[in-house]
Amino acid sequence: MKLKHKDQVIANVKVAKSLYWRTRGLMFRSHWDKDTTLWIHRCNSIHTMFVWFPIDVVFVDKNLVVKKIIENLPAWRMIFPVMSAQSVFEFVSGHKKVAHIKIGDQLHVGH
Repeated sequence: MKLKHKDQVIANVKVAKSLYWRTRGLMFRSHWDKDTTLWIHRCNSIHTMFVWFPIDVVFVDKNLVVKKIIENLPAWRMIFPVMSAQSVFEFVSGHKKVAHIKIGDQLHVGH
């Protein structure tokens, strides 16, 4: 699957489907592919405990409308619930195309 913004592919999507992967997220990984995002469903709050690199996060509602963006989030941080968010996309920090996303933008996931 691909994540798209304004008809441009932003990243490949890996979905955290199981409770295990939703809970683990990017923890304990030494790296993550810069062209891939982790999509965590039923998630409106995250932490970066045991995430060994900074990340960019994009919180979206059920229609994939952007509700909050946090860039360059370092390790050992807690993000309190984004009440209107239903899921989150996590990227390696510095993903160039994330910088073009704004609150209120519509994202799309597909092939």
